[in-house]
Amino acid sequence: MYLNGYVSPMSAASTHKRVAKVSLPDERSILIERTFDAPRALVFKACTDPELRKKWWGLRSSRTVISEFDLRVAGKWRTVFKAADGSTDAFHGEIREFKVPEKIVQTFVYEGFPDAVAVETSVLKEHNGKTTMTTTVLHQSKENRDGHLHSGMEGGMNETFDRLDELLKELQ
Repeated sequence: MYLNGYVSPMSAASTHKRVAKVSLPDERSILIERTFDAPRALVFKACTDPELRKKWWGLRSSRTVISEFDLRVAGKWRTVFKAADGSTDAFHGEIREFKVPEKIVQTFVYEGFPDAVAVETSVLKEHNGKTTMTTTVLHQSKENRDGHLHSGMEGGMNETFDRLDELLKELQ
């Protein structure tokens, strides 16, 4: 059981190779932690290079049709996925702060809910050639946080992280 009574729906029977640890540190935040078998600089590059993001960000059942990432303060990012049925999902934000290769602070907006802007702070720490990414997603309200949490984000996030693991192996 995690904080605030939230129990992660992901179980040991999950089809994911690794499962990110998800917890709720307060009423507006989601805390996500996942370790990757790659050096920090490579993980940072895969997270910020639009061509590399296109290869791993999103579900296997969709295709990335737009991948933009302008790594500079006030730079914009946007990702659009197209599903087999032709429907699209889009996300965007703005870079608020970064320090290569250890930190990215950005806004995060699911375009289906454009008023629910969150701020993501991702910190990368390397130990013995492995990188732990710790991301805090700060929402404007508890309702927005809970909506995000119960949207299916956890399964999609873990599938996306599995794809990142695969790309990192390929790049090494």
